[in-house]
Amino acid sequence: MSMSIEISFSKTAKISEGLVIALGSLAEPVSAAARSVDPAGQLDKAAKVAGFTGKSFATADIIAPVEAAADRIALIGTGEPDKLSAHEWMRVGGKAFTLVRKTEKLTVLLGEAAVPSVEAVADMALGLLMRSYSFDSYKTKKSEDDDTGPRKLTVVFQHPDASGCKKAFTSRQAVADGVKLARDLVNEPANVLGPVEFAARAKELEGLGIDVEILTEKEMKKLKMEALLGVSLGSVRPPRLAVMSWNGGKSKDKPVAFVGKGVVFDTGGISIKPAAGMEDMKGDMGGAAAVIGLMHTLAARKAKVNAIGIIGLVENMPDGAAQRPGDIVRSMSGQTIEIINTDAEGRLVLCDALTYCQDRFKPEVMINLATLTGAVMVALGQHHAGMFSNDDALSEALSKAGEATQERVWRLPLDPAYDKMIDSKFADMKNTGGRYAGSITAAQFLKRFVVDTPWAHLDIAGTAMGSPATDINQSWASGFGVRLLDELVRANYEG
Repeated sequence: MSMSIEISFSKTAKISEGLVIALGSLAEPVSAAARSVDPAGQLDKAAKVAGFTGKSFATADIIAPVEAAADRIALIGTGEPDKLSAHEWMRVGGKAFTLVRKTEKLTVLLGEAAVPSVEAVADMALGLLMRSYSFDSYKTKKSEDDDTGPRKLTVVFQHPDASGCKKAFTSRQAVADGVKLARDLVNEPANVLGPVEFAARAKELEGLGIDVEILTEKEMKKLKMEALLGVSLGSVRPPRLAVMSWNGGKSKDKPVAFVGKGVVFDTGGISIKPAAGMEDMKGDMGGAAAVIGLMHTLAARKAKVNAIGIIGLVENMPDGAAQRPGDIVRSMSGQTIEIINTDAEGRLVLCDALTYCQDRFKPEVMINLATLTGAVMVALGQHHAGMFSNDDALSEALSKAGEATQERVWRLPLDPAYDKMIDSKFADMKNTGGRYAGSITAAQFLKRFVVDTPWAHLDIAGTAMGSPATDINQSWASGFGVRLLDELVRANYEG
């Protein structure tokens, strides 16, 4: 059940009802704070019976004694809390949400032996928000035993530095909202979210102070974006290019740029996909969703950086007007492309968007995200995104950001030997290099449209949708890329 969550922080939390969660550790499984809400002194015995030792991420849900102020008391283990990373504190918050059930009021007691830092508490609150996400907008009936929580939940974290926690949480709230936006967009059905509707969602970011321009088909024709426009020929829904600008840095600073593939639905076109599983192709705009979620986050937390977000929005459908295998199109860069497979369409959208980005904004670095190839899932599964780059420093920075957020990336090669696989007999290049090294040849294709800009391509086909459930996400759409790139910006590009 969807819900709204109100999070606050207090030095002293008055407990009169609801659920109380107390953090425990290996050194102190049941803290003094936990005992303070159990006048009957039953918690230690209950924890022992439940086998709760304070081990990291372990939980024990205990019905509160009659004398207790709370309705329920639960324990969450933090192991050795001073050794937990930011992401692990988020996992603790995710575990907290699993204990909520029908509760409308939750109080979190943080212990005395090793009080978490304000940053850790803020990360825990972020994890709780991330885990609480669900997408049930189109369900008209809710089961009576739905235990995902009430429609409104009030959460109070008790901490001696409540104001510090509140300040630290402000940026986490921005991240949570950005991830939620990305997840919502990927989860939406394609009949609701077409290119025009997606562009309208980008336009809403103006409310946060982002400048948003929407380029129509007519304007893209003037720019000679034949590669991008060719993908949309078979659809009755017109394409759009959304350009989002956040100017939070100094006027003289070059922007960091993010480009996203926004294929709102991908049938494969004339090279049509098999029917089984095609419904998942509503998520083929995961790259664009990540970019719009990131731009929301940067603006909401007032990031001190100049950032550009560009998303190419199209639908790939087969009809009498659709492009065919064997067609040749001229990209905005002037390079010509032979269409071998109309299902290799994402790179056609990206190549014109990359050219537009470089020509207009001259960015310091440029990163594109795309659910580009099934081949990357064969190589890496669903736990890493594929990363390709022309710049070692950028690759290292992305890898570090991935480790910090656990939105991990793995660098794969770019090499002239692979580049030969996309040479064409009839044009400058073809849009697919065949079965082998499919994710690499797709990256080699994109690289031909990058001039001198430090650039990275993230293939998020395995991580943006249908990714494994975790302590901080149970949704089909993960919102992958928002936290990764927010951390990259925070650690490397803010003034």
